[in-house]
Amino acid sequence: MQCAECKGKGMCGLPRCPIISRFHAQAAVKPAISYQGSSPSVFIGSYGYPDVRGGPLLINDSDNPPDWIRNNLGMEEIVNLRARTIRGSAGLHRIGGDLQEIALSSYPLDVDVYFEKAVAFSLNFDGTVAPVGFSGTVKTMDLIGSATVGRVVDRITSDTDIVATDAAIALNRDGVDVYQITKLMTAGLLGKRRKFVPTRWAITAVDDTISNGLKQEIARFAPLGEIQVFSGELYGNRMVTILLPGDWKYEMIEIWGKQTLWAGDDEVIVQDREGMKKHGYSPISGAYYSARLAVCEYLKSIRRSARAVVVRTVSSDYWAPLGTWVIREAARKAMSSPPISCESLDMAVARAVALTGSGTWVPHSTLIPELRTQRTIFSF
Repeated sequence: MQCAECKGKGMCGLPRCPIISRFHAQAAVKPAISYQGSSPSVFIGSYGYPDVRGGPLLINDSDNPPDWIRNNLGMEEIVNLRARTIRGSAGLHRIGGDLQEIALSSYPLDVDVYFEKAVAFSLNFDGTVAPVGFSGTVKTMDLIGSATVGRVVDRITSDTDIVATDAAIALNRDGVDVYQITKLMTAGLLGKRRKFVPTRWAITAVDDTISNGLKQEIARFAPLGEIQVFSGELYGNRMVTILLPGDWKYEMIEIWGKQTLWAGDDEVIVQDREGMKKHGYSPISGAYYSARLAVCEYLKSIRRSARAVVVRTVSSDYWAPLGTWVIREAARKAMSSPPISCESLDMAVARAVALTGSGTWVPHSTLIPELRTQRTIFSF
């Protein structure tokens, strides 16, 4: 568990974290004092909140994970890309307006940035945000060109009478993806009392907000007609979902195998669940909400309600933490796969055990034994 707690802080006593060392090896950027090029996104830190700092992300890329998947980028290529990314930092009173322009734009804006000194390799892992290799304090920053703003985004961000949660849900219903909504939230462009939100908080907040909105819609749908099992894998993350007829209940179980990224000599299993309301922050952290969003999106698309058990197994192929987008996209991949129909819950669990390659997670479930004994109106 030490790596899971440490995340590269050096608690193991080694002179350099082997995970960070491998990431460092991909960094091909020479320390520079200026940058001229594309800025696809922004980053707001959480240290010292509410007096936070932020800046542009600087890389010739869209900073959009679905694009990486569509382009068939492997983990090594994504790590290489993120290791070359520069995170600018400055007081928001100086560059806040420029950051909002970047967040509003449907396409990356070109920028001209000068740093107070050469950028330095500075990497921290937290499991939620995609890692960034370099950082530098912004001395001056100029935007080249103007933001191209979509009609829906312009309408919602111009409305200062709508609260942030309703704004995020409205954007999603009109087809704006969660990645764009996260940019808008972190740049303080949503809600009545607008303020910049740390990026890692905004990522989970958007997943949570949108899936909560979808849950309210799902509650009005008829129950699923059969038990189904879905499976998909992305970068060493295997997602298996069991859907059962009934009103909304959700459980996620996460298994880190021995000698995987954040596990040591023993397997690590974490579990959490909910009904229509979620009480407290999940011990699984952002992954819980990212996977839940994918399940809710699927149920909305088929206009059915269901109970869901999601099992995430992480193999050693996942050698660097890339952020919760991996779990979101792995779960979406699973939910878009052809489902396997099962005649009973026990058959579905057996199928899930076969797909995950282990049954050690089954005793950790509290929803499965409840479903085995509980009879509801959907049973008749």
